[in-house]
Amino acid sequence: MALQLAFSFPNHNPYQQNHMLKPSSLKTFNISTSLSPSILVLLITGSLQNLSNNITLAQELELERYTDSNEGFTLRRPSSYVQVDKAGATVLFEEANKESNNIGVVVTPVRLTSLGEFGSPQFVADKLIQAEKKRESTKDAEVISVAERSGHGGLQVYEFEYKVDSTRGGMKMIFSAAFVSSKKLYLLNITHSDKTESPLEAHTRTILEEVLNSFDLPPVT
Repeated sequence: MALQLAFSFPNHNPYQQNHMLKPSSLKTFNISTSLSPSILVLLITGSLQNLSNNITLAQELELERYTDSNEGFTLRRPSSYVQVDKAGATVLFEEANKESNNIGVVVTPVRLTSLGEFGSPQFVADKLIQAEKKRESTKDAEVISVAERSGHGGLQVYEFEYKVDSTRGGMKMIFSAAFVSSKKLYLLNITHSDKTESPLEAHTRTILEEVLNSFDLPPVT
């Protein structure tokens, strides 16, 4: 797993999936959802079919809460994604009939108490891209954005977005988040195809960013 390689922690079981979901300049995610144009405007502009397609897509990407009480993390994931078993992954969800589009989490023990002890978000992003570029299948890799946010209880969470052009599946956008809690490293990777013939659509991006922002410790009840 690229992000695991970047951290170089010993004695972990790498998650061997085309990896996993912000890098170049520090910023936070804007997870706002734009309002749809009125039906009248869509009829006048001949875009009613696009509205229908967007509604269908929204239904397919409806988010639901997933909480792992054993490992102690939570996230929201598209209800249409199917949970599958994968060696090395704590949990993995794949888009139906498009397994290259997936959401996976890996939890592994570390000696750190926070990510800040390892380095800044930009430092980790640089290590991440270096690791990606060393992969034999990688043709190119580029950081898009880096962010840091606070989770429950002031938890330090790093978020990255980068793109990878690979001989295994072509161009992909990857959204990744990481945090450390109770001396365990939690890694989330969201991988989605971004090929020229089928680029990552804006609504899908917004949904995936919501998934990314939802990765956290469960709230204390």
